[in-house]
Amino acid sequence: MNIAAIDIGLKRIGAAICLHEGIITPLDAILRQNRVQAARDIDELLCEYKVEILVVGLPTNDEMKRRIKHFVSLLKFQGRVVFTDEDFSSHEAKERIKGVVKQKRDGRIDSIAAAIILKRFKEGER
Repeated sequence: MNIAAIDIGLKRIGAAICLHEGIITPLDAILRQNRVQAARDIDELLCEYKVEILVVGLPTNDEMKRRIKHFVSLLKFQGRVVFTDEDFSSHEAKERIKGVVKQKRDGRIDSIAAAIILKRFKEGER
């Protein structure tokens, strides 16, 4: 079963995929120009990888929760959508690549955060 995770931000959307049991791969982040373009890009990614489950990180901030749920409603994705806690995933991603990545605005941190969210989901479904 192909599973993807996204970490939705205002400027970038981190993405990760699990195509084989246990192997999680961060993908290139999607740069947001606007909601329509970002939703189209996510839909294309989900279709390309034949994703059946989409895991979406949700912050504790109510305003961002509302925005993220609205964004997900724009997707044409017909599979199962699972919202899950994303607490500290970006912080953990920054710690993992500390000293390795100099340019932190290229989306790598966002996609590593998505991989962390996906890993937590997979660990929780056992």
